[in-house]
Amino acid sequence: MKRVAILTHNYIALFELGCAVELFALPRPEFEDWYQTDVVTFDDDIQTTSGGLMLQPKRVSNLDEYDMVVIPNWSTSDSEVPGDIAESVARLYQRGGRVLSFCSGSFLLAEMGLLQDRQAMTHWNYAEQFKQRYPNVAYVDDVLYVYDGRLGCSAGSAAGIDLGIEVIRGDFGYEVANQVARRLVIAAHRNGGQSQFVETPVLERPNQFAATLDWALSHLDQDIDVNLLAQKANMSRRTFDRKFRASLNQTPKEWLTQQRLNLAKKLLESTNDSIERVANDAGFENATTMRHNFRKYLQLSPTQFRGQFSRGRGM
Repeated sequence: MKRVAILTHNYIALFELGCAVELFALPRPEFEDWYQTDVVTFDDDIQTTSGGLMLQPKRVSNLDEYDMVVIPNWSTSDSEVPGDIAESVARLYQRGGRVLSFCSGSFLLAEMGLLQDRQAMTHWNYAEQFKQRYPNVAYVDDVLYVYDGRLGCSAGSAAGIDLGIEVIRGDFGYEVANQVARRLVIAAHRNGGQSQFVETPVLERPNQFAATLDWALSHLDQDIDVNLLAQKANMSRRTFDRKFRASLNQTPKEWLTQQRLNLAKKLLESTNDSIERVANDAGFENATTMRHNFRKYLQLSPTQFRGQFSRGRGM
């Protein structure tokens, strides 16, 4: 069982805190194994949150009993990190634990030096301030999150949910991550590289764009042509491509490849099917094409992925 601490402080942002609690602290009796999570503070007093609500988290003096800490947000104006917090977070990370930040929580990690020479981001509204204050951090513009398996930063508030789903997928697999996503009524997975801020106006009349994507997700094993998707969305190819780029910050072909990779990863985790069968069921032309895309986007082969993430099944 993985022990998780969600770090709070005075004037903690309720939305980001709620996202962290929903992801990691909500009881999930439908799963045999789940996180054991505490909402903790290093402060002595009852805390005031955004909106003026009062919060009484668990008082701790260190994070030694936890395997992961989540920082929902942090002050963007006061750069100083209390010594007990900085020491405890650093010690958790140094002994192999994981550290996640949502939204402005990356300011705490950067101030501690954990993000030096690493990729990171925060909410787009604080981006310039972050880059000026921490020039030694490799700031990444216009992405949802970065996560290397131990250290993760998400952008705007809701992007923390995407990072959390990715962490859950790594810990428990696609099936569990998808169940959690369904309970949150969100897409099962949004890539970290997806745009965090897209100025796309709400259309006056509903169209079939979203329904077309849903259809594609249900027919990934078929030979899907982008012209067919445009037709189903009742758009010209040019309009469809422009809408796709504005909405998802990638081309339809890139999106299809990513969805097929997601399906292939799920099949590799949950079945003993051959690589050739997985490639066929995920909609790749052949196993060679699937292997190429695994190497390109994941830097490992399908067999290596199965070895790392299969849930105790025989090969």
